[in-house]
Amino acid sequence: MEKVIAKTKRVQCYGKKKNALALATVEPGHGHIRVNGKPLNLVEPAALRAKVYEPILLLGGKRFENLNIHIKVRGSGQTAQIYAIRQAICKGIIAYNQKFVDEETKRNIKDIILQYDRNLLVADPRRPEPKKFAGRGARARRQKSYRQIPFNMSHTSQ
Repeated sequence: MEKVIAKTKRVQCYGKKKNALALATVEPGHGHIRVNGKPLNLVEPAALRAKVYEPILLLGGKRFENLNIHIKVRGSGQTAQIYAIRQAICKGIIAYNQKFVDEETKRNIKDIILQYDRNLLVADPRRPEPKKFAGRGARARRQKSYRQIPFNMSHTSQ
């Protein structure tokens, strides 16, 4: 018995911020956007929920109403995950339009996004600096002191 697998229109893109990695799968559907299996309106923290909605509000709901976007995100903290999610959504929409719609629509979307915020498409390359051998952290060092009084000569002068 053979299984017939229908080839679906599907694009996978990722977004990164610090150590957070979000993988977005964009495919035809009914306009559902889910993050780790939960709807977009349940994303925590609530204060940063508007950041996740930015790509949708920026491009308009019409572009998303016939697409399903499933996002899996892990790593780092909540804020970095939010920024990774929004980047994955934008990159996924652009890739889907380039592959399955047309180049002009993709270019229009990309121009709108880049005009608003470049970080929606381009990952932030900053990473933590590694700790060095002579101190507590990357740049911190032991404080240098020039006036050191030897322990045995502190009370000997009269």
